[in-house]
Order: sequence, then structure tokens, then C-alpha cells
Amino acid sequence: MVALEHLPRLPARPVKGYRLVNSKFPPISLFEDVASADEFESLYELQALTNPRILTEAGNLALVARDEIPFGISGCTYATAPFTHVTPDGSRFSDGSFGILYMADALQTAIAEVKHHQQAYWRNVPSLNYERFTFRGLACEFDEAGVRDGLVLPPSDPIYSANDYSAARQLGAAMRDNREIGIRYHSVREANAVCWGLMTPKPVRSIVQTAHYEMIWNQGITTVIQVSRRY
Repeated sequence: MVALEHLPRLPARPVKGYRLVNSKFPPISLFEDVASADEFESLYELQALTNPRILTEAGNLALVARDEIPFGISGCTYATAPFTHVTPDGSRFSDGSFGILYMADALQTAIAEVKHHQQAYWRNVPSLNYERFTFRGLACEFDEAGVRDGLVLPPSDPIYSANDYSAARQLGAAMRDNREIGIRYHSVREANAVCWGLMTPKPVRSIVQTAHYEMIWNQGITTVIQVSRRY
């Protein structure tokens, strides 16, 4: 496994990234309604008394430190959700025990990444002949300071294996244990493209919705179309 010290840390630089999230998951207004951790604790306790669903909507808050949540920014919900609603099956750099905020350098890259994983999932659903899946497109602004640079590794490195995530997950666990900010790395699904995996939402400065996209399944995802745009 590549050692963390062999991956240089990047200097401070504002970066714009893109991601897609399934529209079946609604935004959680609780994170948007406060500007500090103290305000959040008070509002969360109050709403939990009157709205039992808030516990499910907010996710497992024990998985992210309050001082890492970027309260007061646009799209705090989108920045925090990957860490409080962890995918049990894991991802490239996570075994499913912790969340990572993934972003891509362009919308096309984000679509390619999501399309691959959607196809891998829905191919295991018997008798699914035709379906439509809708996603929100998100534009993310964050600071790259302290992020480890995986671009120094060639695309042939084991962390970039198309289907075997074992090496990447070992690296992800090491980053988690070392409280790293995240990693910049080669996209595996889009040639010559770049992705980021943030281990904390803290560097995020803003996340805004840009448009909705629909993926059409017909024995595989055959079409991706933009169905609406938010100005």
C-alpha cells in the first residue's frame, strides 16, 4: 500500500467540483437553519422533541464532529449528508464505516462516476427492464489546502483498480486514522479527469443545486438527460 507520506499535501486553493445526489433524498433544512454548533444543538434538541423523524433525516450525527460541520454556508446539508448517512456497502476509499464527500472536476465526470455505480447496483435487481432515476446536480466550492495529492500515482496503481477497492480502502482507512482532509485522485470512470474525496465537510465553502438529470435504465443506463435547471 502507498504510504501517506509519499502523497504530498496540496496548498490552499479555491476549487470548484461537481457531484450528483439521488433526488429521492430530500435536503435537510435543519442544517441550513443555524449558523453555529451551539445553535444547531439547541434547535436539534427542540425539533427532536416534536418531530421524531428528525433523528432519521439528520442521520447519525455521532459520525461527524460538530466543529467540522460548516454551519452558515449555502448547502451545509449537502456537505454534511455523506458523513451522517454513510453507505453501508462502502465506496472506493471507505469500507462503509465512515463517509466521504466525493466530487469531480466536471459535471461530465460526475455523471460518468454515478452512471457506473448505478449500473453496477441495478444490474443485480431481477426483472428490472425499464426505469428512470433522477439526480440533483450540485456545484461545490471548497479549499484544497491540506488535501493529499493522489495524482502523483500512475493510473496503474492498485488504488485505481476498476473493481477491486481493497488497496484504496486501506489508504482511506489510513487517511481516516490520521485525520487527513482528503485526497485528489484520477477518475477511474472518465479518462483524463480528476476527482476529490474529502474526509471532512470542513473545507466546503458552498454547495448549490444546478440542475436535475435523469438516467434512463433499459437493460442498462442508455441515456442521461438534463430535465430541469435551477438559475
